[in-house]
Amino acid sequence: MLATPLPRLGRPARRVLAAAHGRVAAWTRPAPLAVAAGGRADAMRSKPALLLENALLRHQLLILRRTTERPRLTSADRGLLVLLANRLRTWAIALVVVRPETVLRWHRQGYRLFWRRASRTKSSAPRIPSETIELIRQMACENLCGPKSTSACSPCP
Repeated sequence: MLATPLPRLGRPARRVLAAAHGRVAAWTRPAPLAVAAGGRADAMRSKPALLLENALLRHQLLILRRTTERPRLTSADRGLLVLLANRLRTWAIALVVVRPETVLRWHRQGYRLFWRRASRTKSSAPRIPSETIELIRQMACENLCGPKSTSACSPCP
């Protein structure tokens, strides 16, 4: 069914596809001045900074190659993007998959999670011995009401 019109449309279809391909290639080709300026800027950057940016870009490519639809980022992806962005000064320019605000939000969430876990108590038992707590209560009571023998104060047991 499709085989019959293809020979008649072969040459015009190829011309249209070649023209479309040429236009798309021209639109997506960077300007020569932009390439030169980018090369000059990269030449002034340090090798570790270039390696970090390369790692950031490569990881984003890996994320995009996983699925054809909207990429789903795992917590490991988020953590790695935050870590690489934290070490790279020009990280916002190198982000393609997510917005810089998103990476900042992930960083804040990780910071909160870290300190929430670090400040958690290790056990439910109080850190101060019960004798010390009782002594503090007794001293507070004596300071409020005076010594027990002369006190008519009711708040202290």
